[in-house]
Amino acid sequence: MRERGRETGNMGEGGLPRGGAPGSDERDALDPATTALVRVASALAEGKTDVLRDRFVAARAATVPDRWVEELLLQSLLVVGYPLALVAFGVWREVQGPRSGAGEGGGEELAHEDWQSWATRGSAVCAAVYGRAYHKLLLNLRALHPALEDLVLVDAYGKVIGRPGLDLKRRELCTVAAVAVLGTAQQLHSHLRGSLNTGATRAEVEAVLAVIDGDLDSERRRSAHEQWDDVKGRRL
Repeated sequence: MRERGRETGNMGEGGLPRGGAPGSDERDALDPATTALVRVASALAEGKTDVLRDRFVAARAATVPDRWVEELLLQSLLVVGYPLALVAFGVWREVQGPRSGAGEGGGEELAHEDWQSWATRGSAVCAAVYGRAYHKLLLNLRALHPALEDLVLVDAYGKVIGRPGLDLKRRELCTVAAVAVLGTAQQLHSHLRGSLNTGATRAEVEAVLAVIDGDLDSERRRSAHEQWDDVKGRRL
């Protein structure tokens, strides 16, 4: 069992000032709110409730908008799966407090008649993330299973990742954090590229890897840096 740290401490949205996180020059590329959100994303991938609680509290102290956190939690259904995401929603609700109304503050409604708009938005968002690799992705999905293309484009990118409330660059940086902790090298490679494709600088990506370093065991740390070295040598 690996030991994990318990820190508490472009296309941007929210007008937050840029600034450094204490403790590492590498982390200075991220503003404090993004640093706190990335730490939440990393904790989501493991699902330890005490670490999640600490990082939710730290995110609120860093004035991370509640909407950012909730959009990250919805996105985590796709990245870490329903079991861990539902645990995280429960911890978040303990920290934030109960919702005052059934539909209040939930962001964009999920109405079935919007299927075509989700499909259109999903294609555009997925293409932005994958860049030159987008058409190869579609071919790979079709080869794996005929239902996967619609599930990825419509349900994942159209319904969830393309939602307003959290900008695409921060979504990708948080996905990098989560999949690095999960140890899924191929997906990490894709989302390292996706971060750059959606407006992150190399310094911001390296800051994410520095922020989550204490959450990685030696093998996943090695793999993450190996994937990043490969991405840096490629044309997007």
